[in-house]
Amino acid sequence: MGLEDDPFNWQLTKNGQLLVSRAGRVVTTIRGQAAAKLQARLDQATEEQAQHLLARATGNYKRGNERHG
Repeated sequence: MGLEDDPFNWQLTKNGQLLVSRAGRVVTTIRGQAAAKLQARLDQATEEQAQHLLARATGNYKRGNERHG
């Protein structure tokens, strides 16, 4: 189950907050300068790049120490 099977979704609210959700549930809300910066990067990113940006914003990304069985 990865980003291809269960991608992140995002929505920009009227007051500038960026809501990041996955599986229909909001997992994080990004506000202020960080939201504006991420929004600008998402506007220029491909879909794959956007998924990685959103994963990093939520803290839900590989850290390099996972074991592969």
